[in-house]
Amino acid sequence: MLGNQNFKSIAVVGAGQMGSGIAQVCASQSIPVSLIDLNIDQLNKSKESICKSLEKLAAKGIIKEGEKISGLEKIKFSQDLKLSSKSDLIIEAIVEDENKKKTLWKQLDQISSPQTIFASNTSSIPIARLAQASGRPEKFIGLHFMNPVPIMNVVEIIPSLSTSIETKNQVLALCKFLKKETIESKDFPGFIINRILMPMINEAFTVLNENIASAEDIDNGMKLGTKQPMGPLALADFIGLDTCLAILTVMFESTGKTHLKPSPLLQQYVDLNWLGRKTNRGVYHY
Repeated sequence: MLGNQNFKSIAVVGAGQMGSGIAQVCASQSIPVSLIDLNIDQLNKSKESICKSLEKLAAKGIIKEGEKISGLEKIKFSQDLKLSSKSDLIIEAIVEDENKKKTLWKQLDQISSPQTIFASNTSSIPIARLAQASGRPEKFIGLHFMNPVPIMNVVEIIPSLSTSIETKNQVLALCKFLKKETIESKDFPGFIINRILMPMINEAFTVLNENIASAEDIDNGMKLGTKQPMGPLALADFIGLDTCLAILTVMFESTGKTHLKPSPLLQQYVDLNWLGRKTNRGVYHY
């Protein structure tokens, strides 16, 4: 039970898809979780989505009925950032915006114990830049879960050059306790998965923009031809087109590699607020 020994309580800041999933997974292993978001509507939406997710898992026999109830009881939903101050680990899962993340980490450093470990669920932003803003670079690490968190069994661990071995080992133990496999990436923009995945999604938008094929044929081709469970455009809608754009922008601006420059069509969809499933319109209508 090493995970519980290291982290008797966890705070997750940001109650979107990722934050909700992370909170659910931690609570399902009987770790008390504070799920914090300034937006009360987002908190209510998060509670509803976690309830539905637990019900689905119970219906499929993946978890027991009692685990469904106890999992939800372990989560405290709050708008008060100070609630995180008593946590052993704080996981940030807010919007993929470097300045907003840095501002948050500066606030958290002021109210948290010096022993508290900080972890960012960033999809692409270099960990060293966030760690420096946190005021505790040796206790800062990248902890990138995959969406949907309760289903996907891999977590990227991204230590920066300043991350201590102790911090890394404690987070690795937590992931093992959460029954997640881990892969480790050096601290480069996009890390492992998004460094490979996002160029594919970007190219799918280029193929669509150049009228080489319809969205349906692009996705069916990749599903049937490469055995992917979801086509790249449908996956982009699931992730959120704004998130895809943000990740590609970080990678392009950090590396200068031309294949990472966001597709103009992707940018246009985001400008129109066609962000995918969460707005009921993206590449597809929902």
